[in-house]
Amino acid sequence: MTWTYPAIMLSAITASVLISRHTQKGTPLSGWEKVGIGLGAYCGAMIGAKLPFVFSEWEGFLSGAAWFSNGKTILCGLVGGYAGVEVAKWSMMIKTKTGDGFAVPVAVGVAIGRLGCFDFGCCYGTPTDLPWGVVFPTAGEMPRHPTQLYETVFHLSMALLLYCFQRRGIFRGQLIKLYIISYAEYRFCTEFIRPEERIWFGMTGYQVACIVIAFLFAALWWRDARLFQNSESQNSESQNSESQNSELRPSGPDSRA
Repeated sequence: MTWTYPAIMLSAITASVLISRHTQKGTPLSGWEKVGIGLGAYCGAMIGAKLPFVFSEWEGFLSGAAWFSNGKTILCGLVGGYAGVEVAKWSMMIKTKTGDGFAVPVAVGVAIGRLGCFDFGCCYGTPTDLPWGVVFPTAGEMPRHPTQLYETVFHLSMALLLYCFQRRGIFRGQLIKLYIISYAEYRFCTEFIRPEERIWFGMTGYQVACIVIAFLFAALWWRDARLFQNSESQNSESQNSESQNSELRPSGPDSRA
């Protein structure tokens, strides 16, 4: 490993932190609460990214060595980060929705991180005759799809789209779910040009995970939307009740019989 890989990863983390200071500016949380949520996101992402590799190596799982070996997955890392935030908020009794503030910085961080994968020579695609094919020394002499760069373009595009949505209030409270669902769909498609083992109905393990994750976060989106609608309905009924009570309330001496 050269110095460029850790430098790129450090840049990804730095960019995410700096951007989050802007995207979470209006969040009504104290500094310590933001730190706690950030730590929850980081720890959850690291654990989620390693879990598939830990469970796939039974001996390494029992000895603990699997946690320190190579291998991480961004797909499960995103899910782990989401879960880590929810656990942190639960432990600190925070009810405020925070996902929108994470969507853009996470997308930018992943986009930069994929440049590190390209530099390191991992996460490449299948052989290709396309003019932009890249020869990766760790994968032989045949040009391959630079799937790491494809992902960089995808995540940067999502970051721009999510930023516009956040500024305009589109899909308010659901942006991180939109991002994870979109990435699951993207990753499902690009698995066809990645040299992964087919395990079930011609699909890779990542494709199976993409289906599960997309349905899971769609269900979470539906649940949150229902809760929001119920809350709005209750608030409306409460306001109507107060308005009716104020109309029936005597306004002066002439109103008494």
